[in-house]
Amino acid sequence: MKKLFPIVAFIAVALISMTMAGFAYFATQEAARIKFDATADDALNRIESRIDLHLSLLRSTQALFDARNGDISDNEFKAFFKALDVDKNFAGLRGIGFLRLVKTGDEASVERDMLRDQGVSHPIYPDTTQPWRTPILLFEPLDPSNQASIGYDMFSEPVRRAAIEKAMSDDQQHASGLVQLGQDTNAAQTFTGFLVFVRLNVETAPDVINASRSSTAGFLYAAFRARDLFQVALSRSPLLPVNTEIYDGDGAVSGDNLLFRSETPPASTFRDRLLVTRKIIVAGRPWTILFRPTSAFSQPSSRAIPVMLGLFGLLLAGAIALVARYQERAYEAASRLHETTEKSLLEKDLMLQEMKHRIKNSITRVLAIARQTASRATDVNEFSSSFSARLQAMAASQDMLTRSRWQKADLGDLLRIELGQVFGKELPEGLLSGPEVLLDETTTQALGLTFHELATNALKYGEAGNSANSLKGDWALKVDWSLEGRGRDRTLVLNWRETGQK
Repeated sequence: MKKLFPIVAFIAVALISMTMAGFAYFATQEAARIKFDATADDALNRIESRIDLHLSLLRSTQALFDARNGDISDNEFKAFFKALDVDKNFAGLRGIGFLRLVKTGDEASVERDMLRDQGVSHPIYPDTTQPWRTPILLFEPLDPSNQASIGYDMFSEPVRRAAIEKAMSDDQQHASGLVQLGQDTNAAQTFTGFLVFVRLNVETAPDVINASRSSTAGFLYAAFRARDLFQVALSRSPLLPVNTEIYDGDGAVSGDNLLFRSETPPASTFRDRLLVTRKIIVAGRPWTILFRPTSAFSQPSSRAIPVMLGLFGLLLAGAIALVARYQERAYEAASRLHETTEKSLLEKDLMLQEMKHRIKNSITRVLAIARQTASRATDVNEFSSSFSARLQAMAASQDMLTRSRWQKADLGDLLRIELGQVFGKELPEGLLSGPEVLLDETTTQALGLTFHELATNALKYGEAGNSANSLKGDWALKVDWSLEGRGRDRTLVLNWRETGQK
């Protein structure tokens, strides 16, 4: 488990870091969304404020007509409009006009009134199958480009007619759908826009209209050029980093119902990720407005922050894993050192006990060798020589055990050492033969002394001379051994053969 701790630590810290980086990324995106929502709402407020300002002008015109009971001459209407300074204060407004409500078939009376008031004959057009007609009697600003609009029957066109019918039912303002201003009047230039209508009630309304329309003499309307209106609304300082698309209606958006689109394109980096959709009601007509950020939009926090946080988390996870790994190695080293120290202490105690035991055994053997040597020696010199030789044999056995770290000693090596002390290091070939036999400490000590005694006796009492190769007569020495039996019943059989005559 300890070996897995660095990996577990790395994975845990990396997961936490990646989670934090993910939260930071989503927080960054959410902050950008909230900021752009506020920007879109600001743009929407500008649009609504601008439209309300223009609609208030239509209400003011309605108040003027109400005060004069609808009796406004062409010159008075022109003077009123000029005093408003529309071009300066109401940019985007195409103009304001008055429609006379007349039953189909009674157009002649309206044409006579226009000839009397304006001094110019304006026929009502186009032909229609509708029961009512709403020709334009007054319009300002009137110039050569829209002079032909006087006499145009708006009730003949379906989009305008739908808004006029709604205006007939109450005193509220009602906007039309998308129209092309100037298209039906054959103007030289047309504009995408919309119209807003409000009915005008006077006491001289035609008595043929039903009870709900009994006082309706006509309609006041305002014509808006969408592009100019919305550009003025959105170009107010400070400029907003927003691309705006305004569609008529609250259904699916398409090019057929597009009122306005900003010239500045949306930023491709955001695509529709920060798209804000707003639906508003303008004079009873639903609009759908889409806002997208432009390249000038700056996010409240950099997108590099989550990436840097993730990278930092990975580096931190790697550092923690390395520290954990090094700590684990240090702990393992300390544990091994502690175990080694304890083992050394135990071995030291064991060695001291073993040394005490071996020293006692060695002293006991030395005393035994001294007693045995003294019992056979005839004088001090013989005792000293024999005792020294036996101690050397004992020391040789100890050397073998020491070299084998007190484990086992080879029988052949023991014989070579003991015989080499008597006959020299160069032993004749064939003198020793037998398999490898490993002896423990006790057996090594006993056989070492035994071999030393046999070799000494052969040298002293036999015919060996000064070496095994210095034969006197036909005397010879041969030592062989073998193992008999198996397992715990194995027995060592050793033959020491001295042949020949003394």
